[in-house]
Amino acid sequence: MPQTPPVTKNLIMINAIVYLALIVGQNRGVDLNDMLGLHFLLAPNFNPVQVFTYMFMHANFWHLFCNMFTLWMFGRIVEGSLGSRRFLWFYLLCGIGAGLSQEVVQLVSYYAQGLNNFSMVRTGGYAMPMGQYLSLWTTVGASGACYGVLIAFGMLFPNERVMLLIPPIPLKAKYMVIGFIIIDLLSALGGPGDGVAHFAHLGGALAGWLILRRMLRRRASGFTSWQEYSDRRKWTDRLRDIFRKKPAPPREEADEEEEIDRILEKIKRSGYDSLSQAEKDKLFNNRK
Repeated sequence: MPQTPPVTKNLIMINAIVYLALIVGQNRGVDLNDMLGLHFLLAPNFNPVQVFTYMFMHANFWHLFCNMFTLWMFGRIVEGSLGSRRFLWFYLLCGIGAGLSQEVVQLVSYYAQGLNNFSMVRTGGYAMPMGQYLSLWTTVGASGACYGVLIAFGMLFPNERVMLLIPPIPLKAKYMVIGFIIIDLLSALGGPGDGVAHFAHLGGALAGWLILRRMLRRRASGFTSWQEYSDRRKWTDRLRDIFRKKPAPPREEADEEEEIDRILEKIKRSGYDSLSQAEKDKLFNNRK
């Protein structure tokens, strides 16, 4: 089994340490999820830094385990392909993109429900001040960033077979990723109620797709396939070959060279006197 690369390993360790700190804080009456989780933009306890910190917070151990298992399973492979520094930026930007997507969806929901017209809201059988109610709209977890990693794996290794846990069948990566996206999209459109930030998942996936497409255009220009050159050594060697290789001449120059070769072949075969005046002129002009 390949060694876990540094960024993937450190991200898993940081998430685990933060979760332990969350448990300790809860035992002492301090809720780190309330402080560092991503609150709704219009909530009184919203802080812009939460767009970054929320992706290191988790609701419970199962939430943490699923995200970190996904990160370990696919992140180490994607990091090996992109390089550690590029993978770190990719992961963080996917998480931020997921958080911003969740904020946009919540803002649309806020105005669609007409909550801006009320100062109190009835929930759980009693009236609650609007600010207190909006403070409950909190998002935590690395799921959005992990969805970006899943998308990257599906794009880099589309035909790689992955053994699913439920059901236990092998499936190509591209179909697995498409399946996850469809399930999340249907769940998101099905309405709230399951406590899962499906639009954050979709936002992280969209961010991953956009970022990796940009990487493909900038880093893999001229490659026959990203799958073939995903290994860093391969595509470094390929770039070196591209820059060393003499560029092909324009089409007009290539045609002229072919014509000169034909004339020289005719001289070799039948002698100079066999050339037409036009062929002699072309040969003379070329020598000049």
